[in-house]
Amino acid sequence: MLMNNKFDYYIFIEQLNDKIIDNILKLKNQRKKIHIIIIRNISDLILKFAKKNQIPFYVKDNVKLAIKHKANGIFLTSKNKKLINNVQAVKNLLVIGSAHNQLEYFIKNKQNCSIIMLSPIFYNSKYTYNQILNPIRFNLITQNWKNKICALGGINSKNIKLINLTRCDSIGIKSLITL
Repeated sequence: MLMNNKFDYYIFIEQLNDKIIDNILKLKNQRKKIHIIIIRNISDLILKFAKKNQIPFYVKDNVKLAIKHKANGIFLTSKNKKLINNVQAVKNLLVIGSAHNQLEYFIKNKQNCSIIMLSPIFYNSKYTYNQILNPIRFNLITQNWKNKICALGGINSKNIKLINLTRCDSIGIKSLITL
């Protein structure tokens, strides 16, 4: 698993098992910029693991749960178009958003996202080939973006070096951690 030191790594997990724990700890030992985004049910195992290993974690689309579990932030999916009403409640939360195009970028800006994940940069089974951005289109779309940018979608050990061609600050991974 070849990883670059300059990026923050946002790891999307649904559950923890020994293999995933080992892979996250290997990355943590090599890289100090690991974050966990919990995309399904919040389990005590995930919370204890993140807190024990001092790994920031984020809750998907639920401000109340993020506050309840003392998360470091919230991850707003591209389908989530609601503005967060209680700004005081999320004052200490980092807001991360996911977008697929310029229109969704503007929505994420209104939601006060400090990091915007643009996807899909590479092919994966969730998207067709004509939806794939590739590094050139990724850079063209993000050239006037003011937020920090995260590349997301289809990143694997074969194409991770191409991320260096983009203007992103971080990458979001799921499949690399479960291998």
